[in-house]
Amino acid sequence: MACTGSPIPVIIDTDPGIDDCIAILLALASPELDILALNISYGNTDLDASYINIFKIYQSIEQHLEKHPEDKDRFPNFNGRRKPILARGTEGPLEGEMHSAQYFHGRDGLGDITNRHPELSVESPSDFHGYLELSTKSATEVSLDILRSKPSRSVTYIALGPLTNLALMMRADAELVSDRIGRIVCMGGALDVPGNTSPAAEFNFYADPYAVKELLISTDLHLGLPLDRFILLPLDITTPHELPFPVYKEVVDPTFDSSKQPSKAHEKAVLTHFTSSFLERTREVMLQFGKDAMELHDIVAIWCAIENPPFADDEPMTLAAGWEGTPRVFDIERAGEITRGMLVVDRRAGEVSVGTNRSEAQRDPHDTLVENDQPGVFTIHKTPGPTVLLDLLLQRVWGRSI
Repeated sequence: MACTGSPIPVIIDTDPGIDDCIAILLALASPELDILALNISYGNTDLDASYINIFKIYQSIEQHLEKHPEDKDRFPNFNGRRKPILARGTEGPLEGEMHSAQYFHGRDGLGDITNRHPELSVESPSDFHGYLELSTKSATEVSLDILRSKPSRSVTYIALGPLTNLALMMRADAELVSDRIGRIVCMGGALDVPGNTSPAAEFNFYADPYAVKELLISTDLHLGLPLDRFILLPLDITTPHELPFPVYKEVVDPTFDSSKQPSKAHEKAVLTHFTSSFLERTREVMLQFGKDAMELHDIVAIWCAIENPPFADDEPMTLAAGWEGTPRVFDIERAGEITRGMLVVDRRAGEVSVGTNRSEAQRDPHDTLVENDQPGVFTIHKTPGPTVLLDLLLQRVWGRSI
């Protein structure tokens, strides 16, 4: 895939855990994108650890390119002339206690590489970084400033973590966001599949169901997000996209095993050592779930933003070839003892056309028509395919091909 026009300006809202890290690497390696800001959030781990993980990513690329300058063109967004703003976001949800995914991502968000691979640690970030602009403003202020400064409807907001930062933006200036945002690409929720944090809930929506309710369902506090420019990528579509660890071992790192044989820096390229070091623990956890692969949830969201840029005011919502979506109507459980973050899908929407058996009429939820006062949230149910993404990811991040 080549960049045929001007790069898409993007704000990436992220809680850098394992899949976020690879998603950011893909964004840095994608000429279709122009990364304006990295908004850091709590989520997979706490805010401080998430913030430090950005420096670990950048440090690894910098050290890699020092040893392999021939790979410089592979990371067009790693460029000292165009520095993304790095901004801290919120430390917790709009309401209630904070929940993290440290059980999966580790205390540091990257499989506990702080202890397992201290050579990858970063000293306290200075007030200056050659490839990042460190901001003292909040993520909300930075994002609103960007929307004011860029042409209307040009900026894509990619939400890879809880939606708290976006909800705070809407509370601060809903009119500005609604008027000027180009597209919002959000990884979150589980509609017709089990959750990954609880039987009912996906982690990002579980972490702050109040933000989801406020942004997508109830708009009592503000004008509401422009849902015609909102794209949801739930677990239903992201889970089938995987990086099989046997493929990673064969194509990227032949020495990759697990924590029983930790990655050794002198045996491989710097960037490969970095990714293998945090994927070691990921593989252990995934094998406990019976799967020898990493699910590419946030990577699918970056891919969607690459292929589906914003569209003009007078144009209908469009998707690139191979992508399909449908408006879905749902509510979210915010405080249930065992259902926090669950999306309660309104399966009454649509006309029953197969006799009187509603279950037969709605066997394919993507065929339902929205006949409800509540607008549907546009939800992706088809991509060009897991193999296409896997090949793109291997080529761009590691310079390899299947």
